[in-house]
Amino acid sequence: MDNAILKCLSINKRYGDVQALTNIDLTVKKGELFGLIGPDGAGKTSLFRILTSLLPADSGTAVVNGLDVEKDFRELRRQIGYMPGRFSLYQDLSVEENLNFFATIFNTTVKENYHLVSDIYRHIEPFKNRRAGKLSGGMKQKLALSCALIHKPTVLFLDEPTTGVDPVSRKEFWEMLKNLKEQGITIIVSTPYMDEAGLCDRIALIQHGKMLSVETPDRITAQFPHKLYRAESKNNYALLGALRQNPEVKSAYMFGEYLHVVFKDKLPHYDETNSKSEDNTQIVFNEIEPCIEDCFIALMNE
Repeated sequence: MDNAILKCLSINKRYGDVQALTNIDLTVKKGELFGLIGPDGAGKTSLFRILTSLLPADSGTAVVNGLDVEKDFRELRRQIGYMPGRFSLYQDLSVEENLNFFATIFNTTVKENYHLVSDIYRHIEPFKNRRAGKLSGGMKQKLALSCALIHKPTVLFLDEPTTGVDPVSRKEFWEMLKNLKEQGITIIVSTPYMDEAGLCDRIALIQHGKMLSVETPDRITAQFPHKLYRAESKNNYALLGALRQNPEVKSAYMFGEYLHVVFKDKLPHYDETNSKSEDNTQIVFNEIEPCIEDCFIALMNE
């Protein structure tokens, strides 16, 4: 991939008896909005810390913007922005003081690069004298992003930036990321929320420190290898237990108010989509299109 801005090859990391990352290969294109999707404990934060030079890998190589993450770490840190999952700004400093501090350590000023953060910072500028520790979750998020951008990075790493944030702030945040992408900044964002996967150009599904798939969201869902059915009844929990004991069922799991079911062959013993269980409870099966979460579960099972 000639226009790659990030490449890592065979990255491994172990913490004692826990293998956090196993042979991670990843390439991200310049100007891409790339998502690293996986649940807590999947290895997302460990990979981000390695790629931002904060944590050494046990083995493997990683290059970001042409710089080796270990050998060239000083120059690398001048060229990237990093927003960790936990709010890590100075709680006792005001909004304005935090932004000025981060601009200063990168030998720049807020005035010089204000255009980079204006769309984001204007939401919190009315509270510029408020201490950072007194901000709401959404406002903390915007301040942290402003501080990560104030030195004009070429690559922006955002580690679970929307975790614990209300739905309105999540939506606003992703709109901000789209605007940043239009400015030519490469954005790599990790998230446990499967619904955010569709907002990325490409995604990597990761679980237990291993890459399951790296593709566009549309291609991942198009590669779902089975017919998927949505099932519902008056007692979904009893139905779930019965389906999991059925030898013709490949997988069955709760999905909101419905069940998602994959059969090993095809929908068995049903000429129509409607049928009844042994206790005469009406069961309805409908074939549906898979989403990213369905694909993730299928990849884990296989």
